[in-house]
Amino acid sequence: MTSDAQASVLRHNPAAVLSGCLAGAALALAAVGVASPAQGQELASMINAHGYSFYGDLSYAPDFPHYRYVNPDAPQGGEYSEWAPGTFDSMNPFTRRGRPGRYSSSMYESLLEMGGPFGDSAPADAYGEYYCLLCETLEYPESKDWVIFHLREGITFSDGTPLTAHDVVFSHDLILEQGLPSYAEAVRQRVISAEALDDLTVRFEFAPDISRRNLIDQVGYQSIFSQAWYEETGARLDESRLEISPGSGPYMLDSYEINRRITYRRNPDYWGNDLPQMRGRHNFDTIRVEYFGDDAAAFEAFKTGEYTFRAEGNSRQWAIGYDFPAVTRGDVVREEIPVGTPPTPTGFIFNLGQEHLQDRRVREAISLAYNFEWTNQQLQYGLMAQRYSYSQGTRLEAQGVPEGDELALLESLGDLVPAEILTEPALTAHSSSAERLRDRRNLRRANRLLEAAGWVVGDDGVRRNAEGEVLRIEFPFASSGSATLEAILETFVQNLQALGIDAQNQRIDPAQYTERRRDRDYDMIFDQYVAFIDTGTGLHQRFGSEAAEYSLFNPAGLASPLVDRIIDISLVAESPEERDTALRALDRVLRWERIMVPVWFSDSEWVAYWDIYDHPEEFPQFSSGAMDWWWFDQESADALRASGALR
Repeated sequence: MTSDAQASVLRHNPAAVLSGCLAGAALALAAVGVASPAQGQELASMINAHGYSFYGDLSYAPDFPHYRYVNPDAPQGGEYSEWAPGTFDSMNPFTRRGRPGRYSSSMYESLLEMGGPFGDSAPADAYGEYYCLLCETLEYPESKDWVIFHLREGITFSDGTPLTAHDVVFSHDLILEQGLPSYAEAVRQRVISAEALDDLTVRFEFAPDISRRNLIDQVGYQSIFSQAWYEETGARLDESRLEISPGSGPYMLDSYEINRRITYRRNPDYWGNDLPQMRGRHNFDTIRVEYFGDDAAAFEAFKTGEYTFRAEGNSRQWAIGYDFPAVTRGDVVREEIPVGTPPTPTGFIFNLGQEHLQDRRVREAISLAYNFEWTNQQLQYGLMAQRYSYSQGTRLEAQGVPEGDELALLESLGDLVPAEILTEPALTAHSSSAERLRDRRNLRRANRLLEAAGWVVGDDGVRRNAEGEVLRIEFPFASSGSATLEAILETFVQNLQALGIDAQNQRIDPAQYTERRRDRDYDMIFDQYVAFIDTGTGLHQRFGSEAAEYSLFNPAGLASPLVDRIIDISLVAESPEERDTALRALDRVLRWERIMVPVWFSDSEWVAYWDIYDHPEEFPQFSSGAMDWWWFDQESADALRASGALR
């Protein structure tokens, strides 16, 4: 360890002071009159743990044997296979250009485990709890001004080289230099320094005078890359490439065929095989992803067993499409798994960077052209419910007129808060006629709003403003999407055209769609935000002004001083009750902003799979876990192959 590193340990690790020279230090402090009780108080307030949550509560003890929801004796072997739409031309998930292959980030781990390699929650029965993965323990003061992670011994990348604290610091610096600008800038403002104190110890120091929310978990969730590989190859994190850096995760890349398939295989030498949290997980020998040009082709391939697990997102298909012989014979299983999280805020999102969409009256008028009730009955077989809240169905959903603590919070913000937010009920989705696509009542309301905003219908039936500019909406969507979604977009556009708006769907190839989404080259887009059931600095990236012009996580480009202020209040809340009050106000204000036309959701996850998989009987609240803790049923697979039903 260098002298600078030693000094850092002594400054920020009271335990090191005690173990080094407690008696001499105490005498010296007494001699010069320095307040040694303060040092003792810091020591008393130190937290050393096997995981992290903001309030310090962890559901699993340090010696837990495995996560409660897994089968610790699940057999290992076999293959899991699914499909992906469109194309890919890169295996670097961090590229700013091109389309990365699905799950290309699955090979990289972080200090704290915040999810399985393929995106499932971990642990899936607790929210806001993060357990040590690459680290063995972490320590930090109650002030959360800094954190030290103590790495486990024996961690290796897939090429057999050791993973050390120096790789952690290198990865942090690499993301700041070459990562997504919105993310890198957010980290740069919050994390002052990253320092490897020795090969197994890394320390992060955080900026003063900011919320302590999401600082420790932010650095704990950072992907860790091999410094040696990047230095030897000269590769960049932000470039599109098929060559990959070695990861430390349980799976490694096996093979790929551009635009056809990707296969990952379990690393038999995975360093973490014996960790308690890995018991009953990562059970498949291989994970295979088959690519198809569109959903229709993918569904036909599923029928023949070309891939064996399908998460169904097409309501029409779920309602009437699963009548093929394999289902009738029982060779294919259909299952509806309850969803324990609030619905994802999906919808038709406005690009607020477009001048003609900056008027709330225009956005409200456009919203009135969407007929959920007719769409649900005619195109989605009545399977959906309508969404409107960013925390729907939770304690954070704003309801009615603000009152009590929420009203007091909003009133304290003065002129930032529009008067109607204080006096009107929280905005919910409008109702429409299920009998006809064009709800005349809503279209009349929309017409009045557009005229009040200065968009008047001319003799040719087209709306223009005083400068003669046409009210135009361009709506790109990927050709790889489902036919049902395309039909829904078409009916929405028909109603917009009935209002005199020059609205056009633009069906484009997936690669072009990805570029236009990244460049925010659209008027409206079918996209999503995230539901929230807790606060965090990530709310600023998704809804805040700090990166609104370029953040990929904020497709509307929302930049509202009111939203910023409420997020800040939630971040410094001193109790869960104060936090929840602020988040209810945030939900209310986001709905008032009308940054999207909210659409539909299902309270169940629809999955279909060939009868070669099994899972525990009970599902945890936050994940269905097919790729994480399901397992392969070899006996059933052999029977299906023997019958000729499955190749």
